[in-house]
Order: sequence, then C-alpha cells, then structure tokens
Amino acid sequence: MLLAMSNLVSQFTELQNQLNHLMARLDIETKVRQADEMEQQAAASDFWDDSDKAQKIMQTMSRLRAQVEPWLKLQARIDDALELAEMEDDELTEDLVQEAEALSQAVEKMSFQAMLSGEYDVENAILAIHAGAGGTDAQDWAEMLLRMYTRWAEQNGYQVEFIEESEGDEAGIKSVTLSIKGPYAYGYLRSEQGVHRLVRLSPFDSASRRHTSFAKVELWPDIQTDIDIEIKDSDIRVDTYRASGAGGQHVQKNDTAVRMTHIPTGIVVQCQNQRSQAQNRDRAMQILKARLFEMERQKQEAELASLKGENVDAGWGNQIRSYVLHPYQLVKDLRTNYENGNVNAVLDGRLNEFMESYLRATIS
Repeated sequence: MLLAMSNLVSQFTELQNQLNHLMARLDIETKVRQADEMEQQAAASDFWDDSDKAQKIMQTMSRLRAQVEPWLKLQARIDDALELAEMEDDELTEDLVQEAEALSQAVEKMSFQAMLSGEYDVENAILAIHAGAGGTDAQDWAEMLLRMYTRWAEQNGYQVEFIEESEGDEAGIKSVTLSIKGPYAYGYLRSEQGVHRLVRLSPFDSASRRHTSFAKVELWPDIQTDIDIEIKDSDIRVDTYRASGAGGQHVQKNDTAVRMTHIPTGIVVQCQNQRSQAQNRDRAMQILKARLFEMERQKQEAELASLKGENVDAGWGNQIRSYVLHPYQLVKDLRTNYENGNVNAVLDGRLNEFMESYLRATIS
C-alpha cells in the first residue's frame, strides 16, 4: 500500500508541475492580478459615474475571471489531492486512484485549451454559413451544418444567438449568421472556416443519385470592446426588410430587419434578431466592424507571410473537410488528414477531435 501511495504522490506532483508550466505559459498570474485590480476599481464610490467606462471594465474583468477560474480551481484540486496522498492513509487509496485518473483527464483538457493562445482566441465568435454549389441539396447541407454547430455549442456550454437567417427555396437555408458566446469560442471554431463538402444520395433526387454539395463557413471574433474602426456614413447603404425565419426570436411584422452594405469592400451584413430596427442597426454595425477588422488582420498576416516567402493559405473558399455518406461513411479533414468514420456523431456535434488536430497542426 505504501508503494501505491508513493506512486500517487508522484502522479499528483507530475500533474502539479504540468499545470504550473501551462499556467506560466499563459501568464495566469498576471491575469488574476489584473482582475483583482479591476475589482478594486469597481468598489470605488465614483466607479459608476462614467457608466460606459465602468461597463467596459466590468466586461473585461468578467472575461478575465472566466479565463483564470478553471485554472485556479484545477490547481487547488491537485494541491488537495497531493496533500491527502502525502498523509499515506490507506483508506484513501481507492478514492485517490480515481481522482488521479480524473485529474489527468482534466489537465489534458486544459493542455488543449492552452493551445488557444491567439490574441482573439478567448473572444466570442460570429459564425456564418452560406449554401454553395448544389442547389436544394446545398441549402439542406447548410442547415445540417447549422444543426452540427448548434449541437457542438450546446454540448460544450456555449450560448447560441441567431443574428440572421435566410430560408431555402424548397428546403434548408441559404444562409445563417450566429453569435456563439463563451470563453474561447473563436479559438475553438477557427478550425471550421472554409468550404465543407457533402457527398450523399440526394433525398431531393427522384432517382436517388449521388450528389456533391458545398457550403462555406465564415468566422470572425465577436470582440466585446469597441473596435476602433472609422466607417463613413457615405460608405454604407442601409436597407430594411421584414424579418423571417426560425432563428428570429422576436420576429416582427414591420420592417425591423437591417441589411447593411459596406460599399468600398462589398461586405453585406444582415441582422434581424433584435426587437427594433435601431437595435438591429447597432448590431449590424458591430458585426461589420468585426468583419473589417478581421479582413485587415488577415491582410497583414498574408503580407507578412509573403515577405517571409511562405505559402499563404487564404482559408476562405478552400475546401477543408469532406463528409461522405455514400458509398462509404467518413469525415476527413483535408488539412490535417484527421478522419472519423462515425459520420452521425460528427454531424451531431462531435467536433473537438477535429478542432484539436487542427490546433496541433497549426502550432507544430
């Protein structure tokens, strides 16, 4: 029994060292200090005199707390387990063996999250799906992807907000825009932007022939703080229309939905989920700024990569993953070669393995 307990002490010590290394890499200590300082500011009697500034500080503090608390809780849990193991109480051996296994899995999960260290990985995400080539099949495929991502979000504790949805002519959807809210939503979903291909026997073909359909997934960080991008009134055209589609929680009978076109770039943003036209306009402007911000960021990265003589993967419009339902069943990511034969599980939201393989490939 003493040998078993000694092994447990070694396991917990190793887990403690792994976690401390990850926390140092992510500078968790600094983030804790920043959150504490903001909490002290919030306690000041004049804190809410400037409500806009106070709100931004509270939002930043909330995001920092959400980032650091899982690390601190896991650290405390490992410390407690190590302390119990060092007591060498044989009656605790069975419970500590189970705890060692659970903590190993928890550290592995946090190790995965540590890969999400990009500047905007911690942010909420705006995800858009557009039906591509393939007619009704493609619109049905876009709706299947919508279900896949909403299921993934539900399974992983994220909140989904429909911003805009355009129904298909006969079935499915032409397009949909979602806000996926929660820590690291953008970081996890970075692996999903690009063209997704479906091969199956078409349910819309009377001869049941095999069809190939395409849909494009776009992604932007839904940055909570104001984005410092100036947009001239003369550069945008705003059209209003009547909201429709299952996604509009507060669909109105009058023209509350907003379509905003940025004339210099041709970017079109639509929003229909808010209660009023003014609210939809504000949200559309926020999304437009996020898209322009991401466009500029990608342009800078492409220019830097070009100067280095590297091949630049544009991401948009490239086929990244194939989902084959016939003549065999397989989902394969064409960038990492990761594949999974359980297509139904993937379409039901099991995407974490694909996300992890992508993240490992991009940092290797």
